[in-house]
Amino acid sequence: MKQLKDLAKQQKKTMYSLSFTAFVIGCMTVLQALLIVSIVTNIFLEKKPFSAVILHLAALLAVFSVRGLCAYIHGKTGITMASQAKRQFRQALITQYTNNPVQASIKGQSGQKVTLVTDVVDEIDPYFSKYYPQRILSSIVSIILLAAVLWQNWVSAVIMIVTAPLIPVFMIIIGKKTEKKALQHVEKLTVLAGKFLDSLQGLVTLKLFGKVKEEAALIKKSSIDYRTATMDVLKFAFLSSLVLELISMLGTALIALEVGLRLVIYQNISFFPAFFVLAIAPEFYKTLKDVGSAFHAGKGSMAAAEKIIDELEESSEIIQWGREPLSQSAGPPSIVLNNLSFTYGEDHFSLHGINAEFEPYSQIAIVGPSGAGKTSLLHLLAGIYRPATGEVLVNNEPLFTYDEREWFNKLIYISQDPYIFSGTIKDNILIACPGKKISENELSNVLEKAGLTELVDQLEAGIDTSIGEAGRGLSGGEKQRIALARAFLKRPSIILFDEPTVGLDLYTESILQKSIAELAQTATIITVAHRLHTIKQADCILYLEKGTLVGKGTHKELLEQTKDYLTMVEEHQGGAAG
Repeated sequence: MKQLKDLAKQQKKTMYSLSFTAFVIGCMTVLQALLIVSIVTNIFLEKKPFSAVILHLAALLAVFSVRGLCAYIHGKTGITMASQAKRQFRQALITQYTNNPVQASIKGQSGQKVTLVTDVVDEIDPYFSKYYPQRILSSIVSIILLAAVLWQNWVSAVIMIVTAPLIPVFMIIIGKKTEKKALQHVEKLTVLAGKFLDSLQGLVTLKLFGKVKEEAALIKKSSIDYRTATMDVLKFAFLSSLVLELISMLGTALIALEVGLRLVIYQNISFFPAFFVLAIAPEFYKTLKDVGSAFHAGKGSMAAAEKIIDELEESSEIIQWGREPLSQSAGPPSIVLNNLSFTYGEDHFSLHGINAEFEPYSQIAIVGPSGAGKTSLLHLLAGIYRPATGEVLVNNEPLFTYDEREWFNKLIYISQDPYIFSGTIKDNILIACPGKKISENELSNVLEKAGLTELVDQLEAGIDTSIGEAGRGLSGGEKQRIALARAFLKRPSIILFDEPTVGLDLYTESILQKSIAELAQTATIITVAHRLHTIKQADCILYLEKGTLVGKGTHKELLEQTKDYLTMVEEHQGGAAG
């Protein structure tokens, strides 16, 4: 694949190193053959004493050592090249996911993404560690060996020139089939991984609905499909090895026949060139056979690379941030939404023409029916999405002209289901201030404000209690309180809440309302709200419907001006609004 070749060519020093070691190996192979032929000639034909070949044997040992060392360096260089290439691919994928975290989380299965970053990237290894180094080695060594044979016996060289192209021709024919099967193999692997992780995460739900056996059957089917794809790839690998061996044996046999006839029957060639050619021929075909074997592994790498590149090209545009410093003033910045529009793609939901202005320290409520675009608007405000048109102005400057780290240092986003990482409660709270030293008193104060003190006191390990991935073992309310603790610890100047009270018990909801009131003293709070109490307290309410800003103002103003808002409030109250 062109992308893999280009990536290999970028590592110029590595290529020069591979070419140099290949040249030395080729020269050592010729010298090795010359020394072996010379030793045999001296001992068996000329009947010289053993002492006459001691220097030859010492030189042969030196040649073996140099050849072995160069082969080791050649292989090590290939492994280094593979390691660097894998690092680049992994970095590209991780960068893509981190720059588009929301898109990465909603598109595809997490298991497939994990497999892509780990196993599929590892599949690229053979191209750089085996195929590419072997291709350079075979190209250079085969030319040196052919030249050496041509120097001693041009007839054998002609046989080599005629038979050698059979190997690359076969490689091209079998390669087309191999690449297709390898791509299917990678596809089946990602499907199996995605299905397995998805089922594992939803095991409790499957158990409750009696779907465990059906899901196990689906995983088994995916496993069988992957096994079948693996066997198909291996079938082509074995077929390839068989044919390569046959071509190598045929070429060596033809040269042995030609040399034998000329040496024994026609007697028009001496022992030295005849034996030299017979010593070189197996090495010549072996180096071509090795590149054929490596070519099969390389095809698997090409299929993996195609899968990765498809993923990178399918992902959304990476958000580019600027380097402008954000004002370091204690208060929150002003925020203006200027003709803001966003779409998930053709024939998908879109926001359009949103205009609003948020003063520092204000409380903003975003309301509307389900699917109106409330969460999407929060994502635009947070800088997670880039608007299709329009812009978010922060202190009268476009949001993306600022430094990314400075912006996120001033902001916190609390969703209705905040993510809790595998680790301790303390670790999950301290994530709000990475690298900052927090005293025990500060931490205790934060726990108190977030309503976590009672929970922590009941646990044997206290704040160092380990919790499972995604907060397993914690209730929804406890997750929300940990998210609140992060907010109190970070003390941001902009706080985004995404329907934070959904599904909470009254105790946790009362803690949340008190926390919002306290945090509002030092921050601008923008909340996607559905509780009338939260909506009424807002300084400004944005009422969205089908991606359009239908109404804007205070609770009283919207009751008078926006009929849909009035209807929504009446539904909440179960009667007349007021």
